[in-house]
Amino acid sequence: MHPTHLCWFWSAFIVNVDLRSHENNLAHRTREIDRERLIVRRGQPFSITVQCSDSLPPKHHLELVLHLGKRDEVVVKVQKQQGARDSWWFNQQEAQGEILLTLQSPADAIIGQYRLVVLLMSPHGRIVEKVDEMSFHVLFNPWCKDDVVYLPDERLLQEYIMNEDGVIFMDTWDYIKSIPWSYGQFEDFVMDICFEVLDNSKEALRNSKIDIESRSDPIYVSRMVTAMVNANGDRGVLIGRWRAPYLDGVAPNRWTGSVPILRQWSKSGIRAVKYGQCWVFAGVACTVLRCLGIPTRLITNFCSAHDVDGNLSLDFVVDFESREEKTDSKWNFHCWVESWMRRDDLPKGNDGWQVLDPTPQELSDGEFCCGPCPVAAIKEGNLGVKYDAPFVFAEVNADIVYWRVLPGGQRQQISVDQRNVGRNISTKSVYGDVREDVTLLYKYPEGSVEEREVYKKAKRRATLQPTESVEPAQLSLSIRHPNPMFGTDFDVIVEVKNEGGDDANVQLTVHAMAVTYNSLHQGECQKQMNNVTVSAQNAHKEVLRFRYDDYAKCVSDHHLIRVKALAEAQGNSLPVMAVADIPLSLPELHIQVLGKAFVWEQLTAFISFTNPLPVPLTGGVFTLEGAGLLSDTHIYVDGVISPGQKVSVKIAFTPMRTGVRKLLVDFDSDRLKDVKGVASVVVRKKYRNTLPVLSGRF
Repeated sequence: MHPTHLCWFWSAFIVNVDLRSHENNLAHRTREIDRERLIVRRGQPFSITVQCSDSLPPKHHLELVLHLGKRDEVVVKVQKQQGARDSWWFNQQEAQGEILLTLQSPADAIIGQYRLVVLLMSPHGRIVEKVDEMSFHVLFNPWCKDDVVYLPDERLLQEYIMNEDGVIFMDTWDYIKSIPWSYGQFEDFVMDICFEVLDNSKEALRNSKIDIESRSDPIYVSRMVTAMVNANGDRGVLIGRWRAPYLDGVAPNRWTGSVPILRQWSKSGIRAVKYGQCWVFAGVACTVLRCLGIPTRLITNFCSAHDVDGNLSLDFVVDFESREEKTDSKWNFHCWVESWMRRDDLPKGNDGWQVLDPTPQELSDGEFCCGPCPVAAIKEGNLGVKYDAPFVFAEVNADIVYWRVLPGGQRQQISVDQRNVGRNISTKSVYGDVREDVTLLYKYPEGSVEEREVYKKAKRRATLQPTESVEPAQLSLSIRHPNPMFGTDFDVIVEVKNEGGDDANVQLTVHAMAVTYNSLHQGECQKQMNNVTVSAQNAHKEVLRFRYDDYAKCVSDHHLIRVKALAEAQGNSLPVMAVADIPLSLPELHIQVLGKAFVWEQLTAFISFTNPLPVPLTGGVFTLEGAGLLSDTHIYVDGVISPGQKVSVKIAFTPMRTGVRKLLVDFDSDRLKDVKGVASVVVRKKYRNTLPVLSGRF
C-alpha cells in the first residue's frame, strides 16, 4: 500500500456531521417542539452536511443506515437513489470540503426516534470509518399528500396540529359552558413523553419489533394512544374516578391542561396519575395525537348514551327509590377526540374524521380503548366497520325507553324518547374560541325520515327488533327552570297538562337529586308526591323551592341537580315522564396582565376572585398554567375568604415562546371548586435598534 494512502486511513476523514436542526425544523414545522434536536415529518426531504478533512477518496462512498428501537429492533438501509415509494433514499453533493446529503423518507415511514449511522466505505465494501452518535425523530406529516393523515386545508392544520390552546364544552345541552384547556403539545419534553407512552403499551412490551414496525400506521398508533391514556389494565397515564373523595390525588376538575399530567406520569416512573374524567382523558389524548402529527380535535357529545348491552337503546325502569344507574346511563355530556386519516383498511367512504375515545367504558378486543371509528359510518348506520361502531352509534343516536314494573313483576313500556340522545355535538371552531356544531356529521336531522331509517338499519344490524311505538298519553309533562348561580336559591316549575276531554285525577311524583355529569347519584335534594285534579284542556303547576343550605349538602363537584317527574292519571292510561338537568353556574376569575409581553422578559399578572356564596371559604388555591408562558404553578390563599370578600393574588412569570398564548387559571376551595379563568397574552420578540449612531455636522 502506498505510504500516503496508509497515512490517510489512520486519520479521520469525517470531521463532523451537522443535522441542520434549525433549518430542517423550520421547514418541517417542528421548531416549536425543539430547535436543537432534529425533528422531521415523514414524506418530506431534509438535508444534513458531512464536514470532511479532505475530498472523498477515489472510489470511496458514503452509506447511511437507520436504526430504530432500544435494541436496534428495526434496521433500515438508506438507498443511494430514488427507488420504491416505500423506501428511504438520499443523494449527495460535494463542495468545499463538505458533502450535502438530502434524505427523503417515505410517506409511510415509521414514526419514532432514529439513530443515524454514516459509513465511509472502501471500493471493496469495507467500513473505513463509522459515525453513529446522531439521532433524530420522525413524525406523521399531514402536509404531505401521500401520508394517510394528509389534511389539505391549512386553516385546519393550524388548529388541529399547531394550536396548543383549546376550549372544552360541557354541562348540559341547553346550558352549554366552556372551559379553557392547554394541550401544550410543543412544551419541553412532551414529545419524548408521547413516545414513552407508546413504548409502555402492552403491544410494545409483548413484542417491541412488531410494535415499532406497526408505528407507520396511524390507525395502530391512535388505538394504542386511546388504550394508554387510561390506566385500566396497563401502564397507562390516568386513573379515572367519577366521584369524591380525591384526597390521594388531584380532583379531575382542577386540571387545566395535559402537560402536568404527562410530566407527572413520566417523572414518577410511569405511575398512573390520579384522577381523570372524560374531558381530561380526551384532553391528554388530543395532546399526544397532535404532537405525533395526527390532526385531532376534541368533541363533546351532549346527552351521551352509554349502552352496555348493545341493543342501541337506553332502558330505564321508573323507580324513584333507586340510588344508582346499574345498567344503561345517559351522561349529560361526554368528551372524546376525532383524528383525521384515510382508512385504507375499510371500504370507500370511511376516510376523514375518526372517533377515538380514551375514557375507559367498555372493552374493545379485550382492552379499554375505543376507535378509530369513522364518523361517516356512524351517520349511515354502517355498524360492521372497525372499530367499536355499535357503541359509538348508540352514544349519539340511541332511543331512550322508560319502563315500569307491574305488580306481577312484568315490565311495561311507558314511553320512548327518540330525540334526546346526541344533541349539540360540539368542538372548538377554527375561527376562535367559539363553539362549532358538528351534529350533522354524525347523524341526519333528528326526527327526519333519513335519521329514522338509519336507526332502523342499525337496529337490524344489531339483530334486535326496533323499539315498539307507544300510544300518545292523555297527559303531558314539562319541567321549567332558570340557569341559577351556585350559592343562590331558585324555583323549579313542574307543569302537568291535561290534553284530554275529561278531568284527570293525577298522582304527581317529583324527585330532585344531586348527580355527577355521568348520572351517578350523589344524594337526594327533594322528593314529594301529590294527588291533584287537572281539568280538561288545562294545566297544573307545582313549584319547588331549592335553597342553597339544602342542596349544598349533597351537590357534587359537577354542580348538577336532576329533577325527575312522573304523572299518572287514574284509569288505564300510561304515565308520563319528564327529566331535567339543572347546571348551577359558577363565577369567573378576573385576570389582568400588565404591560406588553416580550419573550424572555418578566411579566406580571393579577388574578382576583369574589366569594359568591353566603358562607366562608377555606383552603383556597389558584392553579396557573400556559403553554409557552409558565409551567403549572400553585398559589395558596391563607385564612378564610368571607362571603362577598374579594381576594387578589399577583404572579410574575417569563414567557418562553412568541405568539398568542393563553394563561389558564383554576380556583378551588373547600366549598367551591372548578372556578376557571383565561387571559390571552400576545408575546412578541423585542427588536432593538442596531443602527449606528451618526454624529458630526451636516
